Amino acid sequence: MARSLAARYRRPGEPFDDVFQVACIGLVKAIDRYDLSRGRAFSSFAVPTIAGEIKRYYRDKTWAVRVPRDVQELAVAVDRAARELETELGRKPTVVQLAERLMVSDEDVLEALHAAHGRRATSLDAPVTQEDDSTSLGDAMGTHDDGFDRAEQRAELERLTAILPRRERRIVALRFQEDLTQEQIGRLIGLSQMQISRILRQAIIKLRAHAIHQSRMA
Repeated sequence: MARSLAARYRRPGEPFDDVFQVACIGLVKAIDRYDLSRGRAFSSFAVPTIAGEIKRYYRDKTWAVRVPRDVQELAVAVDRAARELETELGRKPTVVQLAERLMVSDEDVLEALHAAHGRRATSLDAPVTQEDDSTSLGDAMGTHDDGFDRAEQRAELERLTAILPRRERRIVALRFQEDLTQEQIGRLIGLSQMQISRILRQAIIKLRAHAIHQSRMA
């Protein structure tokens, strides 16, 4: 019984052994809960119990991306209706036919079909094509390029430092554009590290005051 139900509810891409194991768990629960005194056949009680366990497994354990439960349940129903209609029609059903079978709107079917793609996650190491040297999905993803931000920051720094005396402007450039340490700047210019620190501090105060003034004027 468990094997038959597992085969009936198995979906493409889902290992049969996993579904069969869930069905067996449902069978054990049916045995534990079955009440012989009610005079009901065991099979009529066990079948919905096992089927319910399989449905809960699909609903709660097989989604890589969490979506609302009602959408999950509709996606399960759409998948089942699609297989039934494909058998009846000899071809894949349309969205309209699926909506009519399930008595829902076309938009609901489309949402369920879209959500079904969240059932499985694809590794970023997976190749884009089947070729051996194919680029992986991770390689094809865009990355953040801060080059434009840094270019804008350099332009803004140059504009602001125009108000500084030549020596202060050079020290600020060496510190914040060339990324030299205060000790390195001091050796290059012929000043002590303490003097460089004092000049930088004064220059930053001037730049901050100028920037605040410009923002207020804007």
